[in-house]
Amino acid sequence: MYIIKKAVIKHKSGLHARVAAMVVQKSYEIKNKYNVPLYLHCPGREKVTASSLMLIVSLRIKVGDIVQVSGEGALAEAAVNEMVGFLESDFQIADFRTFTQVDNLIHENTFTAEQVFSCMANGLVVTDENDIITIFNPAAEKIMGIAAVEAIGNSVCEIIPGSRMHIVNKKMEPELGCRQLIGNSIIVTNRSPIIVNGQSKGVVAIFEDISAMEKTAGELREVKQLKEKLQLVLESVHDGICVLDKDGYITYVNPSYLRIVGEAREDLVNHSIEIISPKGARNKVLNTGEQVLGSISTKQNGVTIVANVNPIVVDGEVDGAVSIVKDVSEVQGLVEKLNRVSARAEYLEQELWRIKRPARAFAKFIGRSGKALDALAVAAKAAEGLATVLIRGESGTGKELVAEGIHCASIRAGGPFIRVNCAAIPATLLESELFGHERGAFTGAIKKKLGKFELAHKGTIFLDEIGEMEKNMQAKLLRVIQEKEIGRVGGEDIFKVDVRIIAATNRNLEEMVAAGEFREDLYYRLNVIPILLPSLRERKEDIPMLIEHFIDKINGEINKEIKGIRQDALEVLLQYRWPGNVRELENIIERAITLTDGKYIESRDLPIYLRENVSSATTLIDHTFSQESILPWEEYEKQIIQMALRKYGSYNAAAKALGLTHKTVAAKAQKYGIEKNILWEKKG
Repeated sequence: MYIIKKAVIKHKSGLHARVAAMVVQKSYEIKNKYNVPLYLHCPGREKVTASSLMLIVSLRIKVGDIVQVSGEGALAEAAVNEMVGFLESDFQIADFRTFTQVDNLIHENTFTAEQVFSCMANGLVVTDENDIITIFNPAAEKIMGIAAVEAIGNSVCEIIPGSRMHIVNKKMEPELGCRQLIGNSIIVTNRSPIIVNGQSKGVVAIFEDISAMEKTAGELREVKQLKEKLQLVLESVHDGICVLDKDGYITYVNPSYLRIVGEAREDLVNHSIEIISPKGARNKVLNTGEQVLGSISTKQNGVTIVANVNPIVVDGEVDGAVSIVKDVSEVQGLVEKLNRVSARAEYLEQELWRIKRPARAFAKFIGRSGKALDALAVAAKAAEGLATVLIRGESGTGKELVAEGIHCASIRAGGPFIRVNCAAIPATLLESELFGHERGAFTGAIKKKLGKFELAHKGTIFLDEIGEMEKNMQAKLLRVIQEKEIGRVGGEDIFKVDVRIIAATNRNLEEMVAAGEFREDLYYRLNVIPILLPSLRERKEDIPMLIEHFIDKINGEINKEIKGIRQDALEVLLQYRWPGNVRELENIIERAITLTDGKYIESRDLPIYLRENVSSATTLIDHTFSQESILPWEEYEKQIIQMALRKYGSYNAAAKALGLTHKTVAAKAQKYGIEKNILWEKKG
């Protein structure tokens, strides 16, 4: 028989802990008396057994609340009536024995809660309404590194720096899933207020150390990333890849494999190699466990492949195989391509050596033409040693810049670089200038003076215009080169000097030697590494680059903003023969920038003699085609190529205009010694 009845709680404190303990005690008595277990029901809650103290306390039953009591059994009605009567009483304890039993019950349940808290893997901290710690379990001790005896009874703010439990207590709002770092541990904390009758009675904080979980998650991410990268690599490689498991079933093929063998993925993956290729290299490797290299076979699509098959060995046993295949026709194509490339390798290597030069050391020398790069390549190689260098070239070709570059690119770059213009110093003073003099050595020598060779010790001396040196001084210079020692004018002491000599001249030393104007032995001493700098008319393709450099330089010096040069003006400069070389070009650009009122240099800003030179050249070409006498075909071809390059400025553009290939125009230009014009204009 099942009975359920209502009871109205009349005790002013409701079913608090001691009263709940009395209810539990009464439940045990009724069960023993009637053999009927009893249950309590509250509206909106699950029924609870009347013999569980913690469950009854959790119902939070107050005075005036209605509680239903249920029981089932032969004597259920008597048992339920007795419990209803007890619940509606004032819960007075009649004797000391009952009082002791109730206290023991409370103590036993309290002990059970403490055991639960102690066994929790998560940290548990509980504070009261005054933010005083009342519970601090062993897991909290381990995570926080604070003993419970030090924590309990003290303010949570003092024990746990940065704690927010007092804030949760004040605001009565939970904070869930808060991530924080405590020591070296990563912690997730849930903080919840204990609210009774609308008032906060404290806070419960439960926190968990998730460091191991975070580490595992990180490792999983790394494994996933590695898998994705490996998959991308396999999908991207040009070689075909086929993977088999230990039972001989194909588990993976990459796109390249499908392309090479000409089959669909569904016809291969999850199919047995015993059926697909029972006598092939893959099946052999699975059966023997030994790799097979260079296996050649022909597929159904007619493609001949070469394969390397390797066993996958795990713990000493064959766990599968991987095959890497190449299309033999592709390999043959690569070999042919390699042969074609190899045919150019030596040439390209030489070209690379020719154009490779120390960028910083020779940065001041502006030029990218073939002849300029050839000269700079020799200069760069000369910088690696200590041999004497003789730089040849017309005036204004940049001999001093190359000499300075050799010094800066050499192991003597940290030493001095001393310049001497032999043509600018009177012959009577040159010896004193080079070797120094003692006090009183001659009239006007009022104090000792160090010579240029002494000043250049451990460095480099640049003897410019060496061809202007008198033969008497040539003999003395030869002694310095041979003996590596000097003596000051008017002195008796001899000094050892460690100086590298770089000489330069614009004169024909060979003719001077033949005429007896220059010592032959000195010539051979100086001409160890000769460097010939081309004149500007020999490297006209460098003119646009030089113009750009001079515009930038002069703009900064005179505070102007010239943006570039017009095509007509560039045409004039390209036609001129430049007897004064780069120095003359710089002077003309400076003159044009100074005189122009616009943002671009135009032909009208150039000297008249330059413009007249272009008119004369054009007239000469027109005359060639208008004269009645017939010239050889090559002369007309030369003039046509020259006119096209002058107009269009590049081999490609000239070739399109003439209906020829780029290669043909370049070859013809080289044959006739024609240099292309690089027509340019800075865009504003």
